[in-house]
Amino acid sequence: MLDRSFRGAALTWRKSSASDSAEGNCVEVAVEGRSVLVRDSRKPAGGMLVLGSPEWRTLLRRIVDGELDGR
Repeated sequence: MLDRSFRGAALTWRKSSASDSAEGNCVEVAVEGRSVLVRDSRKPAGGMLVLGSPEWRTLLRRIVDGELDGR
């Protein structure tokens, strides 16, 4: 995990339409150059994960394949 500050950068954060709005359990993502930033939607001022393209694709594959269910 890498936590970097992107102060001054105008980031557009997106949240899935399938997010759990009732419980507030969701992450938001934004693209900055060649990186994908991921943060907790309940704590937007907190830290964020900065993932390169290979790491982002691996994370998405593992989510789709159910490898991270129940963790």
